Amino acid sequence: VGSYRDISLESLSLFRLLEPHIEILVLGTGDRVERLHPAVLKQMRECGIAVEVQDTPNACATFNFLTSEKRVAAAGLIPP
Repeated sequence: VGSYRDISLESLSLFRLLEPHIEILVLGTGDRVERLHPAVLKQMRECGIAVEVQDTPNACATFNFLTSEKRVAAAGLIPP
């Protein structure tokens, strides 16, 4: 994934395979928050994974907060 435009259901397939099953996926889209295709978000929800899209610095902070609360989370981060 080189940019938020490359984020697809296929590029997120690894997150659906992780064990234990993750509750939330935090995606950092670089310098700013970008909108993902609604179908991608819907498919992830149908798999039982909530997706939080933020700029990368805030995504890092959110991921750290979730893991400090012992939430089962994963992060996909595009460098700013």
